[in-house]
Amino acid sequence: MTENRAIPAVRLTTAHTGASAKSDELGMREMQRNAYAHRGEQYLLIKSPPASGKSRALMFIALDKLHNQGVTQAIIVVPERSIGGSFADEPLSKYGFHWDWTVKPHWNLCNAPGADDVKVAKSKVKAVGEFLASGDPVLVCTHATFRFAIDELGTAAFDGRLIAIDEFHHVSANPDNRLGAQLGQLVARDKVHLVAMTGSYFRGDSVAVLTPEDEAKFVPVTYTYYQQLNGYEYLKTLDIAYSFYTGRYIDKINDLLDPAVKTIVHIPSVNSRESTKDKHREVEEIMDHLGTWKGTDPVTGFHLIETVSGATIKVADLVDDDPAKRDRVSAALKSPEARTNRDHVDIIIALGMAKEGFDWIWCEHALTVGYRSSLTEIIQIIGRATRDAPGKTVARFTNLIAEPAAADDVVADAVNDTLKAIAASLLMEQVLAPRFDFTPKDAGSGPKEGFDYGPGGYQEGRANVGVNEERGQFHFELKGLVEPSTIEAKRICQEDLNEVIVAFVQDKQAIERGLFDPEVVPEELTQVRMGKIVRDRYPELSDADQEAVRQHAIAALNITQQAAKIITESAKDDGTGELKANTSFVDSVRKFMNVRELDIDLIDHINPFDAAYAILAKAMNEATLRQVQAAISARKTTLTEEEARAYAVRAVQWKRERGRAPEITSQDPWERQLAEGVAAFARYRAKAAASG
Repeated sequence: MTENRAIPAVRLTTAHTGASAKSDELGMREMQRNAYAHRGEQYLLIKSPPASGKSRALMFIALDKLHNQGVTQAIIVVPERSIGGSFADEPLSKYGFHWDWTVKPHWNLCNAPGADDVKVAKSKVKAVGEFLASGDPVLVCTHATFRFAIDELGTAAFDGRLIAIDEFHHVSANPDNRLGAQLGQLVARDKVHLVAMTGSYFRGDSVAVLTPEDEAKFVPVTYTYYQQLNGYEYLKTLDIAYSFYTGRYIDKINDLLDPAVKTIVHIPSVNSRESTKDKHREVEEIMDHLGTWKGTDPVTGFHLIETVSGATIKVADLVDDDPAKRDRVSAALKSPEARTNRDHVDIIIALGMAKEGFDWIWCEHALTVGYRSSLTEIIQIIGRATRDAPGKTVARFTNLIAEPAAADDVVADAVNDTLKAIAASLLMEQVLAPRFDFTPKDAGSGPKEGFDYGPGGYQEGRANVGVNEERGQFHFELKGLVEPSTIEAKRICQEDLNEVIVAFVQDKQAIERGLFDPEVVPEELTQVRMGKIVRDRYPELSDADQEAVRQHAIAALNITQQAAKIITESAKDDGTGELKANTSFVDSVRKFMNVRELDIDLIDHINPFDAAYAILAKAMNEATLRQVQAAISARKTTLTEEEARAYAVRAVQWKRERGRAPEITSQDPWERQLAEGVAAFARYRAKAAASG
């Protein structure tokens, strides 16, 4: 491998306009204004990144519902007690709002003594019942407490109230997800107001958060990462990278850990193959790399380390099992000084903590060992580094994972982790991209108001791309694009494309074939695999609307990937071993669009994984790539009946357009693939007829 360095897989350079941090006369930032404009909705879904102000947005909305909309009480439900602090008292009138946010101390159940466990959660159900009878306005509790309260008190006990669910991605449409089932009951009863908030409206297990019929009742408010980061005052660049190691991770992490950079290090679980099985020794070795231990601060519990430069840095150890020590460190990290003083702490070492909802605005580098359990967790960890703070111009997330090697007994696991890391980078490119507005290129097409079409403006006879930096939105014209015809299909194309893309990049067959099968035909991925994902996810849509969603999703993915590829190809190594991008996302998209016309057939003919492979090739040597490819080739399977049927359907469309059936002897690989699919489907039908 080319040194033990992290290769940027994703780089976002922002305009840092300051727009997302500015407050209006009511004390609301941009995202909060967007959400408050929909405060009258009974069911509201806020999809917004970490640090965008979701907690305060909920305060504004809840107070209006309590004072103006006949809602009797508000119940705020958070996944763990540590996040309950986000809903502490706020003097909102000080900033111009109509009312202050106040929670009586005994109604913030997250502050009550006890650990985050089932026994304690059950014991707090009595308090929930007392709150419902009290007439007091606000209660804060955990997901677990709320679940047990619903079980014991019933859904009717919550009639007329606002239920606000923070970190909504914990909910699932899976019947085994208790909170998801209970929310379904509340929606069916239709007697409560619901506000759902999340920074990642998708899960790591590919299960939908809500059922389609319940989701259709929610009005979405989407504020993108692009809008959030582009509107920052200080942070200009975000890098997302992965680095590979062999042997012990602890021997390689030192190359990535700079004591001068504010960093959260997440070491691997002791049950993972990355772990040395001695987490305390791992922490000690990391601190040994940083410098010489000089004791601990008696107030904060932080370790004091003298670096080779002579400076003394402070290291917070959240891995220590001693409850008293860890509670003291945790309290110090939540203190007001942690937010106002950049030098309060320098390095945080954690295992299962300092992720979801953890707010350390000075964090410049989130360094995570081992692939995490889900893409959602990756999003949450990245969110730790994307806070805006004075003097912080660059933020980075690095995932350090084991390199697949021929001598490795668990090469299959290493390959799987590599594929997951690539999937995470693909997803993050999409999450960080602007929103795409696609329209057909036809006789009635033209410029859209509010978009800048670059030098020369909108012109007939060329591929036009309009940009609205303030809204974080791009407008594209695509020849042959199918438009959605129903309200639900339009909503999916406007709001849920990232969720479709998440399912696609988590599709193991798609990513394996797309990255490591040199014979793969792009349409196999863009049409067949993506088509299956859309059909499975939205079976209630018509064939035409399913095709519209598929086209919009693959267009968004491939345009983003081509922009990333151009950025990568234009990047230069300045001698530090790191790639320096010298083009922006907007510039790279316009370079890709530098053709006379852009049509959906061209989009379908691009392998979505080309850009990811280019990054991977820079991070791995040729021998390792061959090893990965060999491991995947060994798992190659023949077409399933469902896949053969999908090819047969595409073949019918192909024949209708060209006036002849696809031929298996064709020089066109896609035509050959269609012909093979038709033949395979015919064999399945013949076999079924014979057995029948």
